[in-house]
Amino acid sequence: MADEAKNIIIKKVKKGHAGGHGGAWKVAYADFVTAMMAFFLLLWLLSMTSDAQKAVLSQYFQHFSLFDTSGKSFMMETAETGLVPGEAETKSVEVTESDTEAEASSNEAIEAKLSKAVQESLAEVKDHVLVDSFAGGVRIQIVDLESSPMFPSGSAIPEPKAREIIQVVATTLKDIPNKIAVEGHTDAAPFRTGQITNWELSTGRASAARIELEKNGIGSDRIARVVGYAATDLLEKNKPLDPRNRRVSIIVLEGKSARAAAQPNTAPPASVAPAKPLSGTPAPAPDMVDIAPHITPAR
Repeated sequence: MADEAKNIIIKKVKKGHAGGHGGAWKVAYADFVTAMMAFFLLLWLLSMTSDAQKAVLSQYFQHFSLFDTSGKSFMMETAETGLVPGEAETKSVEVTESDTEAEASSNEAIEAKLSKAVQESLAEVKDHVLVDSFAGGVRIQIVDLESSPMFPSGSAIPEPKAREIIQVVATTLKDIPNKIAVEGHTDAAPFRTGQITNWELSTGRASAARIELEKNGIGSDRIARVVGYAATDLLEKNKPLDPRNRRVSIIVLEGKSARAAAQPNTAPPASVAPAKPLSGTPAPAPDMVDIAPHITPAR
């Protein structure tokens, strides 16, 4: 019996791993790392973007739409143009980025040119002129100071120093092809009579500034708009009666195309036409605008 072969049985026990040793957590961790990489990449791109480019991007996403027109098939429109959507988008982005950089540098050059002209040619009245650039272009503001107005009270006929300022501005902008907008603003002081309001006065002063620009070499085809804002867009918002709120803004718009005439100001434009002459008052001469020579505002 001892010589008989014995069967040897080997028992192998496979021990299972705990749930933490599975592979599901790796997928979640990979998603987290990918999201963090995208986040820091976005932060890096934003740090490399100029203020002008950020402003353009902000305006784009405020009015973003996949379709430019309604009532027409997107696929039919794509077939008509013969462009693949991806190709059209790439071309549009390339043009937008190049235009943004060119316009930003153009704004800086125009602002520098205007500031230099003010310092050299308008030293005595330079405190009346404010020059700054913004997302829509370059703005020149001709403001009143205490006891030194640019227009007589209640009138839209410019003072000689206002004509001098506009002449220098027009001479500086004569060789720049950009479109120009002219805006009139008043303070919050109301008129004692209901025959005329700050809307008519601001519109008349803007129109008077336009006439001076054209007299000094700015072609009428370059004027994109002439509007009055009354007291809806105060320069000194906490001081509605401050004389600096009474001003005329000459805006050099970005670019030469029709899109440059887009509204850069958040305040609503004047919806009234320039005031008609009051009863018994002769019509103003073509080279001047006088809204209310005999009406004194409540200032």
